[in-house]
Amino acid sequence: MRWITYQSERGPRLAGVKDNLWVDVGDLQADFPADIKSFLELPATVQAAISESVSSAESGFSADSSKLLAPISNPEKVICIGLNYLDHAKESGVEPPKEPIVFSKFPSTIIGPEAPILLPAASEEVDFEAELVVVIGKKTKHVFEEEALASVAGYCCGHDVSARDWQLRKNNKQWLLGKTFDTFAPIGPELVTADEIPDPGKLAIKLHLNGETQQSSTTAQMIFSVPQLIAYLSRLFTLVTGDLIFTGTPPGVGMAQKPPRYLKPGDVAEVEIEGLGTLRNPVATEPIAS
Repeated sequence: MRWITYQSERGPRLAGVKDNLWVDVGDLQADFPADIKSFLELPATVQAAISESVSSAESGFSADSSKLLAPISNPEKVICIGLNYLDHAKESGVEPPKEPIVFSKFPSTIIGPEAPILLPAASEEVDFEAELVVVIGKKTKHVFEEEALASVAGYCCGHDVSARDWQLRKNNKQWLLGKTFDTFAPIGPELVTADEIPDPGKLAIKLHLNGETQQSSTTAQMIFSVPQLIAYLSRLFTLVTGDLIFTGTPPGVGMAQKPPRYLKPGDVAEVEIEGLGTLRNPVATEPIAS
């Protein structure tokens, strides 16, 4: 099943995708949830019943008629993994990590499809990073690697936008600040449930900038797999429903190009992942409050 969040006159709404049409869950039954995170917090039997209602719905509405939002806008945690592709570690000039490198973003970084990535006045080196995003479906602590995928609700495309000057040079390196400017975590376009992606370690992943492919790889190149990451993280802290895990980016980022290629106003960035669709975001200058 594929789930989206869209903007309606009634506010953000949850819809299932059926035959390229959207089926509003709340229109099927008034007490059905209005957002994906609330849906994922329901018992599995209730989720299955709602999914069946969407699948058997006789009508829907066109995806062209409403604005898509981020599938999940209110996660408790946005967890990110650095240098998780071997070739990206090499192009960054560092040794491949022996354990996952973990940092975070604030939820205020999250935007949805077509929302602009805003270039802050405080940075001159804003880079692009296509990433597979894992959405946690249930409370998880101390899970074994062999059981870790049972904690996954689904997957979506993600873009780990990065201010390299802050991340790598400012005040002896500021990974958090370089990664967590507003709008620096686009996700979408849909949440694709885990049953449709039996192996997240075999997905083609690309980033196109103004129609030109900058990154092209496969999640098979990840140093630490999705099950390994979930098992590792769950040893350190509790994962809860709706948490997002950005799993790292393949080679081809702007800072590694010669000369470096950073995002600029008017650019259009597209993250494309096999089975998950394409996440498209224009790039603009952040407005300065008067």
